[in-house]
Amino acid sequence: MEPSAPVAPLGPVEFENWSLSEPFSSPFSALLNQPPFASLTDSIKKEPKKDELYFHRAILLNRNNFPEPALADFRKAWSLNKLEAYAVGTSNLLIEKNTNEAISFIQTALKDLPQSILLKLTLARSFDKEDKTTEALAVCDDILKQQPDQVNTLMLQAELWEKKGDSLATVASLEKAHALVPSNLDLSYKLIYQYAENKNAKVIALTDSLIAMDSLKLHADPYYVRGVYYSNTGEQAKAIQWFDQTLKLDYNYKNAYIEKGKILLTQKKIADALKTFQLANTLDPAFPDAWYWIGRCQEAMNNKEEAKLDYEKAYGLDKTYTEAKEAADAIK
Repeated sequence: MEPSAPVAPLGPVEFENWSLSEPFSSPFSALLNQPPFASLTDSIKKEPKKDELYFHRAILLNRNNFPEPALADFRKAWSLNKLEAYAVGTSNLLIEKNTNEAISFIQTALKDLPQSILLKLTLARSFDKEDKTTEALAVCDDILKQQPDQVNTLMLQAELWEKKGDSLATVASLEKAHALVPSNLDLSYKLIYQYAENKNAKVIALTDSLIAMDSLKLHADPYYVRGVYYSNTGEQAKAIQWFDQTLKLDYNYKNAYIEKGKILLTQKKIADALKTFQLANTLDPAFPDAWYWIGRCQEAMNNKEEAKLDYEKAYGLDKTYTEAKEAADAIK
Protein backbone atom coordinates (compact mmCIF):
# COMPACT_ATOMS: atom_id res chain seq x y z
CA MET A 1 0.00 0.00 0.00
CA GLU A 2 1.58 3.25 -1.13
CA PRO A 3 0.68 6.73 0.16
CA SER A 4 -1.77 8.48 -2.13
CA ALA A 5 -1.08 11.92 -0.69
CA PRO A 6 1.51 13.50 1.64
CA VAL A 7 0.99 12.61 5.27
CA ALA A 8 0.24 15.65 7.39
CA PRO A 9 2.96 16.22 10.00
CA LEU A 10 2.08 15.77 13.64
CA GLY A 11 3.57 17.46 16.66
CA PRO A 12 5.65 15.50 19.18
CA VAL A 13 3.77 12.71 20.90
CA GLU A 14 4.39 10.55 23.92
CA PHE A 15 3.61 6.85 23.81
CA GLU A 16 5.33 5.36 26.84
CA ASN A 17 2.04 5.18 28.73
CA TRP A 18 0.08 3.71 25.84
CA SER A 19 -0.99 0.17 26.59
CA LEU A 20 -0.47 -2.18 23.66
CA SER A 21 -3.74 -3.83 24.61
CA GLU A 22 -5.61 -0.65 23.72
CA PRO A 23 -5.03 -0.21 19.99
CA PHE A 24 -7.91 2.22 19.48
CA SER A 25 -6.83 4.85 22.01
CA SER A 26 -3.23 5.63 21.21
CA PRO A 27 -1.51 9.03 21.07
CA PHE A 28 -1.11 8.35 17.36
CA SER A 29 -4.84 8.11 16.59
CA ALA A 30 -4.91 11.20 14.37
CA LEU A 31 -2.02 9.87 12.32
CA LEU A 32 -3.26 6.29 12.12
CA ASN A 33 -6.69 7.34 10.90
CA GLN A 34 -5.44 9.24 7.87
CA PRO A 35 -4.15 7.83 4.57
CA PRO A 36 -2.18 5.73 3.88
CA PHE A 37 -2.61 4.11 7.31
CA ALA A 38 -6.40 4.42 7.69
CA SER A 39 -7.35 1.23 5.84
CA LEU A 40 -5.01 -0.89 7.98
CA THR A 41 -6.26 0.86 11.10
CA ASP A 42 -9.85 0.00 10.13
CA SER A 43 -8.82 -3.63 9.63
CA ILE A 44 -7.14 -3.66 13.04
CA LYS A 45 -10.35 -2.36 14.64
CA LYS A 46 -12.20 -5.30 13.11
CA GLU A 47 -9.52 -7.89 13.94
CA PRO A 48 -7.45 -6.52 16.85
CA LYS A 49 -5.70 -9.87 17.46
CA LYS A 50 -4.40 -10.26 13.90
CA ASP A 51 -0.66 -9.75 14.34
CA GLU A 52 0.23 -9.34 10.64
CA LEU A 53 -1.95 -6.22 10.41
CA TYR A 54 0.18 -4.44 13.01
CA PHE A 55 3.30 -5.67 11.24
CA HIS A 56 2.21 -4.32 7.86
CA ARG A 57 1.22 -1.01 9.39
CA ALA A 58 4.55 -0.82 11.20
CA ILE A 59 6.39 -1.26 7.91
CA LEU A 60 4.26 1.42 6.27
CA LEU A 61 4.77 3.81 9.18
CA ASN A 62 8.51 3.26 9.16
CA ARG A 63 8.66 3.76 5.39
CA ASN A 64 6.93 7.12 5.89
CA ASN A 65 9.41 8.11 8.61
CA PHE A 66 7.20 7.62 11.67
CA PRO A 67 9.49 5.43 13.81
CA GLU A 68 7.69 5.87 17.15
CA PRO A 69 4.28 4.49 16.12
CA ALA A 70 6.07 1.94 13.91
CA LEU A 71 7.92 0.68 16.98
CA ALA A 72 4.65 0.46 18.90
CA ASP A 73 3.11 -1.63 16.12
CA PHE A 74 6.13 -3.93 15.87
CA ARG A 75 5.93 -4.45 19.62
CA LYS A 76 2.22 -5.19 19.40
CA ALA A 77 2.75 -7.73 16.61
CA TRP A 78 5.50 -9.39 18.68
CA SER A 79 3.25 -9.52 21.74
CA LEU A 80 0.67 -11.42 19.68
CA ASN A 81 3.00 -13.79 17.84
CA LYS A 82 6.69 -14.53 18.42
CA LEU A 83 7.86 -14.27 14.81
CA GLU A 84 11.44 -13.36 13.86
CA ALA A 85 10.39 -10.53 11.54
CA TYR A 86 8.50 -8.83 14.37
CA ALA A 87 11.46 -9.10 16.74
CA VAL A 88 13.92 -7.85 14.12
CA GLY A 89 11.68 -4.88 13.28
CA THR A 90 11.40 -4.02 16.96
CA SER A 91 15.12 -4.35 17.64
CA ASN A 92 16.17 -2.32 14.60
CA LEU A 93 14.06 0.64 15.72
CA LEU A 94 15.12 0.26 19.35
CA ILE A 95 18.78 0.51 18.35
CA GLU A 96 18.10 3.98 16.98
CA LYS A 97 16.21 4.96 20.13
CA ASN A 98 18.12 3.28 22.96
CA THR A 99 20.82 0.69 22.34
CA ASN A 100 20.72 -0.76 25.84
CA GLU A 101 16.97 -1.22 25.56
CA ALA A 102 17.55 -2.97 22.23
CA ILE A 103 20.08 -5.32 23.83
CA SER A 104 17.66 -6.17 26.62
CA PHE A 105 14.82 -6.79 24.17
CA ILE A 106 16.92 -9.01 21.87
CA GLN A 107 18.27 -11.09 24.74
CA THR A 108 14.69 -11.71 25.87
CA ALA A 109 13.49 -12.41 22.33
CA LEU A 110 16.25 -14.97 21.81
CA LYS A 111 14.69 -17.08 24.56
CA ASP A 112 11.75 -17.55 22.19
CA LEU A 113 13.88 -17.68 19.02
CA PRO A 114 17.23 -19.17 20.09
CA GLN A 115 18.25 -20.06 16.50
CA SER A 116 17.63 -16.63 14.98
CA ILE A 117 20.80 -15.55 13.13
CA LEU A 118 19.30 -12.13 12.36
CA LEU A 119 18.57 -11.39 16.01
CA LYS A 120 22.02 -12.55 17.10
CA LEU A 121 23.69 -10.43 14.45
CA THR A 122 21.62 -7.43 15.55
CA LEU A 123 22.67 -8.14 19.14
CA ALA A 124 26.34 -8.21 18.12
CA ARG A 125 25.96 -4.89 16.32
CA SER A 126 24.18 -3.42 19.35
CA PHE A 127 27.05 -4.47 21.61
CA ASP A 128 29.48 -2.95 19.11
CA LYS A 129 27.55 0.32 19.14
CA GLU A 130 28.00 0.42 22.92
CA ASP A 131 31.74 -0.35 22.51
CA LYS A 132 31.24 -3.74 24.17
CA THR A 133 33.63 -5.39 21.73
CA THR A 134 34.28 -8.54 23.77
CA GLU A 135 30.55 -9.24 24.12
CA ALA A 136 30.01 -8.58 20.40
CA LEU A 137 32.80 -11.02 19.49
CA ALA A 138 31.25 -13.67 21.73
CA VAL A 139 27.95 -13.35 19.85
CA CYS A 140 29.79 -13.59 16.51
CA ASP A 141 31.48 -16.77 17.70
CA ASP A 142 28.08 -18.20 18.64
CA ILE A 143 26.66 -17.38 15.20
CA LEU A 144 29.63 -18.90 13.37
CA LYS A 145 29.38 -22.12 15.37
CA GLN A 146 25.80 -22.31 14.18
CA GLN A 147 26.49 -21.15 10.61
CA PRO A 148 30.22 -20.99 9.69
CA ASP A 149 29.58 -19.42 6.28
CA GLN A 150 27.66 -16.40 7.59
CA VAL A 151 29.48 -13.69 5.60
CA ASN A 152 27.97 -10.65 7.36
CA THR A 153 29.06 -12.07 10.70
CA LEU A 154 32.60 -12.71 9.43
CA MET A 155 32.83 -9.12 8.20
CA LEU A 156 31.57 -7.76 11.52
CA GLN A 157 33.97 -10.06 13.34
CA ALA A 158 36.84 -8.62 11.29
CA GLU A 159 35.81 -5.07 12.25
CA LEU A 160 35.68 -6.08 15.91
CA TRP A 161 39.10 -7.73 15.81
CA GLU A 162 40.46 -4.57 14.19
CA LYS A 163 39.05 -2.54 17.08
CA LYS A 164 40.83 -4.94 19.42
CA GLY A 165 44.07 -4.33 17.51
CA ASP A 166 44.44 -7.99 16.53
CA SER A 167 45.57 -7.74 12.91
CA LEU A 168 46.09 -11.49 12.43
CA ALA A 169 42.55 -12.28 13.58
CA THR A 170 41.21 -9.43 11.41
CA VAL A 171 42.90 -10.90 8.33
CA ALA A 172 41.73 -14.42 9.17
CA SER A 173 38.08 -13.32 9.36
CA LEU A 174 38.33 -11.33 6.12
CA GLU A 175 39.99 -14.23 4.33
CA LYS A 176 37.17 -16.58 5.33
CA ALA A 177 34.58 -14.08 4.12
CA HIS A 178 36.47 -13.44 0.88
CA ALA A 179 36.70 -17.16 0.16
CA LEU A 180 32.90 -17.32 0.36
CA VAL A 181 32.21 -14.26 -1.83
CA PRO A 182 35.37 -13.53 -3.86
CA SER A 183 33.42 -11.25 -6.22
CA ASN A 184 32.56 -8.78 -3.44
CA LEU A 185 34.75 -5.76 -4.26
CA ASP A 186 34.20 -4.00 -0.94
CA LEU A 187 35.39 -7.09 0.89
CA SER A 188 38.35 -7.52 -1.46
CA TYR A 189 39.45 -3.94 -0.83
CA LYS A 190 39.22 -4.37 2.92
CA LEU A 191 41.38 -7.46 2.65
CA ILE A 192 44.08 -5.88 0.47
CA TYR A 193 44.30 -2.91 2.86
CA GLN A 194 44.83 -5.31 5.75
CA TYR A 195 47.43 -7.25 3.77
CA ALA A 196 49.31 -4.03 2.98
CA GLU A 197 49.22 -2.75 6.55
CA ASN A 198 50.51 -6.10 7.82
CA LYS A 199 53.23 -6.39 5.13
CA ASN A 200 51.58 -9.56 3.90
CA ALA A 201 52.86 -10.60 0.45
CA LYS A 202 49.43 -12.06 -0.38
CA VAL A 203 48.52 -8.51 -1.37
CA ILE A 204 50.46 -8.94 -4.62
CA ALA A 205 48.35 -11.77 -6.03
CA LEU A 206 45.07 -10.24 -4.89
CA THR A 207 45.80 -6.75 -6.26
CA ASP A 208 46.98 -8.34 -9.53
CA SER A 209 43.66 -10.18 -9.71
CA LEU A 210 41.64 -7.01 -9.02
CA ILE A 211 43.59 -5.04 -11.62
CA ALA A 212 43.10 -7.80 -14.21
CA MET A 213 39.34 -7.86 -13.57
CA ASP A 214 39.09 -4.07 -13.98
CA SER A 215 39.25 -4.00 -17.79
CA LEU A 216 37.85 -0.46 -17.93
CA LYS A 217 40.44 0.82 -15.44
CA LEU A 218 37.83 2.34 -13.16
CA HIS A 219 39.40 1.54 -9.79
CA ALA A 220 42.66 3.04 -8.52
CA ASP A 221 42.56 1.43 -5.07
CA PRO A 222 44.51 -1.74 -5.95
CA TYR A 223 47.38 0.37 -7.34
CA TYR A 224 47.40 2.60 -4.27
CA VAL A 225 47.33 -0.32 -1.85
CA ARG A 226 50.18 -1.98 -3.69
CA GLY A 227 52.14 1.23 -3.20
CA VAL A 228 51.32 1.22 0.52
CA TYR A 229 52.57 -2.37 0.76
CA TYR A 230 55.90 -1.53 -0.86
CA SER A 231 56.21 1.58 1.27
CA ASN A 232 55.63 -0.47 4.42
CA THR A 233 58.19 -3.08 3.34
CA GLY A 234 60.79 -0.40 2.60
CA GLU A 235 60.81 -0.78 -1.19
CA GLN A 236 60.54 2.93 -1.85
CA ALA A 237 61.20 2.94 -5.60
CA LYS A 238 58.46 0.36 -6.19
CA ALA A 239 56.13 2.26 -3.89
CA ILE A 240 56.57 5.51 -5.84
CA GLN A 241 56.05 3.61 -9.09
CA TRP A 242 52.70 2.28 -7.86
CA PHE A 243 51.63 5.64 -6.45
CA ASP A 244 52.42 7.20 -9.84
CA GLN A 245 50.26 4.54 -11.52
CA THR A 246 47.49 5.36 -9.07
CA LEU A 247 47.65 9.04 -10.01
CA LYS A 248 47.81 8.24 -13.70
CA LEU A 249 44.52 6.40 -13.30
CA ASP A 250 42.98 8.92 -10.88
CA TYR A 251 44.57 12.35 -10.71
CA ASN A 252 42.37 13.22 -7.70
CA TYR A 253 43.60 10.38 -5.45
CA LYS A 254 44.80 12.66 -2.63
CA ASN A 255 46.29 10.00 -0.37
CA ALA A 256 48.56 8.83 -3.18
CA TYR A 257 50.14 12.31 -3.26
CA ILE A 258 50.59 12.21 0.51
CA GLU A 259 52.21 8.76 0.57
CA LYS A 260 54.47 9.56 -2.36
CA GLY A 261 55.47 12.89 -0.78
CA LYS A 262 56.28 11.20 2.54
CA ILE A 263 58.74 8.89 0.77
CA LEU A 264 60.36 11.84 -1.04
CA LEU A 265 60.67 13.65 2.27
CA THR A 266 62.45 10.70 3.91
CA GLN A 267 64.79 10.68 0.89
CA LYS A 268 65.62 14.34 1.65
CA LYS A 269 64.09 15.39 -1.69
CA ILE A 270 62.35 18.24 0.09
CA ALA A 271 61.51 20.38 -2.94
CA ASP A 272 59.98 17.42 -4.76
CA ALA A 273 58.06 16.39 -1.65
CA LEU A 274 56.73 19.94 -1.21
CA LYS A 275 55.51 20.06 -4.83
CA THR A 276 53.75 16.71 -4.34
CA PHE A 277 51.96 17.84 -1.17
CA GLN A 278 51.04 21.13 -2.84
CA LEU A 279 49.36 19.20 -5.66
CA ALA A 280 47.11 17.51 -3.08
CA ASN A 281 46.46 20.90 -1.51
CA THR A 282 45.51 22.38 -4.89
CA LEU A 283 43.00 19.58 -5.42
CA ASP A 284 41.47 20.15 -2.00
CA PRO A 285 42.47 23.20 0.09
CA ALA A 286 40.42 21.74 2.96
CA PHE A 287 42.53 18.56 3.11
CA PRO A 288 44.31 18.75 6.50
CA ASP A 289 46.96 16.13 5.68
CA ALA A 290 48.26 18.25 2.82
CA TRP A 291 48.69 21.29 5.06
CA TYR A 292 50.43 19.21 7.73
CA TRP A 293 52.95 17.72 5.32
CA ILE A 294 53.54 21.08 3.62
CA GLY A 295 54.36 22.30 7.11
CA ARG A 296 56.82 19.45 7.57
CA CYS A 297 58.57 20.48 4.36
CA GLN A 298 58.65 24.12 5.39
CA GLU A 299 60.09 23.18 8.75
CA ALA A 300 62.74 21.03 7.04
CA MET A 301 63.69 24.12 5.01
CA ASN A 302 63.84 26.12 8.28
CA ASN A 303 60.83 28.22 7.28
CA LYS A 304 59.42 28.04 10.79
CA GLU A 305 56.79 30.76 10.56
CA GLU A 306 55.32 29.24 7.39
CA ALA A 307 55.46 25.78 8.94
CA LYS A 308 53.61 26.92 12.05
CA LEU A 309 50.87 28.49 9.96
CA ASP A 310 50.52 25.30 7.90
CA TYR A 311 50.26 23.14 11.02
CA GLU A 312 47.65 25.50 12.44
CA LYS A 313 45.64 25.30 9.21
CA ALA A 314 45.72 21.50 9.41
CA TYR A 315 44.50 21.56 13.01
CA GLY A 316 41.90 24.19 12.20
CA LEU A 317 40.44 21.90 9.55
CA ASP A 318 40.48 18.86 11.83
CA LYS A 319 40.39 19.37 15.59
CA THR A 320 41.31 15.70 16.14
CA TYR A 321 44.59 16.25 14.31
CA THR A 322 46.60 16.52 17.54
CA GLU A 323 49.85 15.78 15.73
CA ALA A 324 49.45 19.03 13.80
CA LYS A 325 48.69 21.00 16.97
CA GLU A 326 51.69 19.53 18.75
CA ALA A 327 53.93 20.38 15.78
CA ALA A 328 52.66 23.98 15.78
CA ASP A 329 53.12 24.32 19.53
CA ALA A 330 56.67 22.98 19.30
CA ILE A 331 57.74 25.87 17.05
CA LYS A 332 58.82 28.81 19.20
